[in-house]
Amino acid sequence: MNNLRSRYGSLEDLVDPIHTALLLVECQNGVIGEKSSFPALAEASKAIIPNLGLLAKAARESKVRVIHGLAMTRSDGWGANSNARLFGAARNSDIQQLPETEAVRPIKEIGFDSERDVLLPRLHGLSPTSGTELDSLFRNEEIRTVIVSGVSLNVAIQNSVFDLINQGYQVVVPRDAVVGVPVEYGQVVLENTLAVLATLTDVESLVNVWSQ
Repeated sequence: MNNLRSRYGSLEDLVDPIHTALLLVECQNGVIGEKSSFPALAEASKAIIPNLGLLAKAARESKVRVIHGLAMTRSDGWGANSNARLFGAARNSDIQQLPETEAVRPIKEIGFDSERDVLLPRLHGLSPTSGTELDSLFRNEEIRTVIVSGVSLNVAIQNSVFDLINQGYQVVVPRDAVVGVPVEYGQVVLENTLAVLATLTDVESLVNVWSQ
């Protein structure tokens, strides 16, 4: 753990359930499941999927709100981005992230609590923090700390952390609940970019804090 700053003197204070939310970025079947638009990312994600499940379970048990940031696209592609190679690769994949399909549902290891979890779909952009209602929802609920997990460290996780920091939130990133492709590159991003912005920790530490 590093980077505990400002008013928070400990991880326990920083991730107090009263003001904390868990943001799961693109932890959906069509991204990190067995049938994925991005097979290399799905393969790399196998190592973190058990931790994502543990993290979501611990969050729910401690009353931390779980937000599922889901990437989707309309069947006709209307409104979707076409200004980056990443979007072209997704558009040409055999697996499409269409609303109301299995591809956009949270992976079974994480599950979905229909009474408390929040589904946050987006039809454009690179992350669940861009052009969605997330900031307003957090402010309405007086959320001050956001735990960012999921995929990928290449793009969406970085984008989410940057946006949340710019919006004034404390950000926590569990090292063993995020991944990039190749995996070694993701570690470089953690150590050289996210470490100077967010508090880096691990799933076990968060689970232990919430279980006290």
